[in-house]
Parts: sequence; structure tokens; C-alpha cells
Amino acid sequence: MTGRQGPALSRRSLLGAGLGAAAIAAAGSGPARAAGSAGTRPGSAPARAQAFLAAAMDAYPDHGELRLTQSYTDQAGLFSTAFTYDNALAVLAHLATRTADGLTRATALGDALLHAQLHDPAYDDGRLRQAYNVGPYTFYDGSPQPDGFVRPDGTVNVGTQFGFTGTAVGDMAWAGIALSALARRTRARRFLTGAVRIGEWIERTGRTDEPLGGYKFGVDGANQRLPFTSTEHNTDLVCLFGRLARLTGDRVWHERRTRAEAFVRRMWEPDGGFFYTGTNDGVTVNKSPVPEDTQTWTHLALGSRTRGYARSLDWAAAELAVVDHSGRPNSTVPAGQRYEGVTFSSASLVADEDAPIAAGQPKPDRNGVWFEGTAHLALALRDRGARGDEARARRLLGSIEAAQDLLGGGQTVGGRALPERAGVVSASSPLDTGFGFGYYPYRHTGATAWYLMAAARYNPLRV
Repeated sequence: MTGRQGPALSRRSLLGAGLGAAAIAAAGSGPARAAGSAGTRPGSAPARAQAFLAAAMDAYPDHGELRLTQSYTDQAGLFSTAFTYDNALAVLAHLATRTADGLTRATALGDALLHAQLHDPAYDDGRLRQAYNVGPYTFYDGSPQPDGFVRPDGTVNVGTQFGFTGTAVGDMAWAGIALSALARRTRARRFLTGAVRIGEWIERTGRTDEPLGGYKFGVDGANQRLPFTSTEHNTDLVCLFGRLARLTGDRVWHERRTRAEAFVRRMWEPDGGFFYTGTNDGVTVNKSPVPEDTQTWTHLALGSRTRGYARSLDWAAAELAVVDHSGRPNSTVPAGQRYEGVTFSSASLVADEDAPIAAGQPKPDRNGVWFEGTAHLALALRDRGARGDEARARRLLGSIEAAQDLLGGGQTVGGRALPERAGVVSASSPLDTGFGFGYYPYRHTGATAWYLMAAARYNPLRV
């Protein structure tokens, strides 16, 4: 996430809740047999990734057909939390498979997002929340959460117990990108209507006339506007607003796209060849930490060959490169295994390895591989297509596929066993993002979806 977060707003915060050293140590190698999937060679790495997304979507069969995908395996301690961002990625990954089953699942998830937009317990203004609950559980304090995604009164089950009640512009943008992709694929008007409502909420809530411009971060759980402006979020809006301009024919979206893109360009550091994270006050550029996603998503959204911005991929590949193995301090990688890729940010590389990431959490491994970001980079390199890019991308994809084979064995979703060797963990070892939270070796919808898009050469940010 780019920009400094407010409490309980970031889709990536609290991901270590309930995580202990024993649970981390349990992330080991899985069984050898793979599950197959329609449209992909049975047993292949993409087929197993698709099987994970299907299992995470179908984990609570007694709670209705209208459903979202659980974001993390049960062992992460977030119970049945389904982040809006992860579900938008799942829609796009299912579409990337170009199969009938993928379209069916993408459409079902899109309809669930529309239901959430239309049946919020407190608002009717087009917003989506950071996350929802999709199945029953008992919280840490002993209080029961008996419902699925849709409560008995028809409203959606907002993730209140973890405080996932705010709305971030980036999460909304990704949901709008997913709905716009469904609108193009299915020609169903309801998906475009939902995407337009998202765009209008962002315009009303996020637009700022501060010196650096762009669109601000969103609102917290009390509906208070947050002061940060994120490069990542505005990059997402370049895609969303561009798509809305194309799909609606309304030129107002061109103006809004231009505003978001202008902010992104102001974050460019020509001397270093990278994009900064954003601003905390709308006036001063926040120059540290420098995250991975502002380097790769900008390329995917802007198509940066002719403007010199493609150097950001080289910066990420060189400056955020890590190799994780069992000899590293605090690594949880089993002996004999080795993973390469990129980490979350420049701060991850200098994290204090003698201190826990957060209270009750393990100590970080500076060389922990962030597999979602590694997939971002692989896809962006394939999209750029310069000399050596495909070879580098294939090496990164091979590392992700090895992780799917060997890390996160025995994990469950909704108490149910997963297909064997299915799903990509967030990180090879605990890593500190530098933004106040960490990533851990739990199988993750978002990381798996990005892997599938990279494997399929599917750019979700292209207008």
C-alpha cells in the first residue's frame, strides 16, 4: 500500500492477527499430487492456482450462492475475511483463464460485489467496505459471528470485528476495474452501472485541489476523510477512469483520468528512475519507504515505453531483489529450498531482524520474498518485452510455482482441506513492509490471482 495508513483501513493491515511462531513453523512442504482445472493442463501450476481460488470461493456451501472468496487460509487468523481488493483480483484472474468456468465464477463474484454495493447496512452511496465476512466463526474474545456473506435481513456482513469498515480509493478502484472488465466481457449493463457508481463515489470523496492534486486515500470506519494521497491509488484510477470513458462515452472521465495521471507523474524521480509512494499532506512528496507496486503498476497502467518510466521496472528488479533460504536470519523456508523475487519496499530490506514485526508477531526476514509483488514484476516485464525481460519473468514465475508446490502445506479454508499444492503464499518468510504491517507464509487469494494473471500475460490495468 502506498501512503501512510490510518488505523484498520489498509487492505494489507492486521494480516498477522493471531499468528504465532508455531503457526509460522507449520508452513512446510505439501503433498505431491495436484488438482486439475478446466481450460488448463491438468496438474499444471496454473490449474492448481485456479483450484485454490475455487476452493476459497466455495468454502461455505451452507451460506448461500451469493458469496465472495476468503482472502487467506484459516491459519492466518483472519477467519472468513474476504477483502474487496482480493476479490476484485479473483474476478480478473478468473477472466484471464478464458474458460466457461472462469467466466461463471467471475460473474458470480461480480454480482456479489454489486450486492454489497446495494445492500450496505449503513450507506447507499456506491461504496464498498474494505472487507466482509463470508462464513461463521467465533472471534478471539468468544463472541460468535454466525452469518455468511449475506445476513438474514439481506444486508452484507461487514468485517466489523477486525475493524475492516473503512473504504479506500484503491480498493474501490480495483472493484471498479473488475466490474468494468465484466461489463466488457458479458455486455451486462449492471456491471457498468456498478463501476460508474464506484467512480462517482471516488470523485465525490477523493478529489482534492491540494498542490499535488490527484485523489485522496478514502475514509476510515467513522467515515472521516483521510489526508494521504497514494501513487498506487491514482495509478489504479488511470485505468478505471480510462475504462469508464471508453465504456460510457462520457468525456468527464477523461478529465478525471488526466487528473489522476498527473499526480502519478509528479511522483516520478528521474535521477533514480522510480516512483515515490505519495504524499501525506498534499504538499510534500513522501520519499520513504519506496514500495514495489508503484514501480510495476505504473508501467502496467501507463504503458511506459516512450516516456522513460519503464526504468522503474529495472529499479524494482535491482533494488528490491531478495533471495530467501533457511540460512537467513528469521527465515521459515525449509532446509534445501530457495526462493527469489522482490520484497515489499525499500524499508523491508533494512527491517530490524531483532524485533517483532508487531506485538505478538514473529521477527522479520529481510530477504523474505513477497510473492504478490514478484508476480507484479513478472507480468510487467512480460508486458514491456525488452531484451532479457521474458527470461527474467520466467525465472520469477518459476520461483512462485516452486512456492506453490512446497510452502503452505496442510492449510485450510473454512476448516476444509485445500486441493493439494494449490495456492500461493503471501511471503516465503515473515517480512516487514515498512508500512506498519507484515506478510506471512499463508496461501493468499491476491498472490494467487496475480500469479495467474502473470502466467496468462493478462494485464488488468490496461485501458
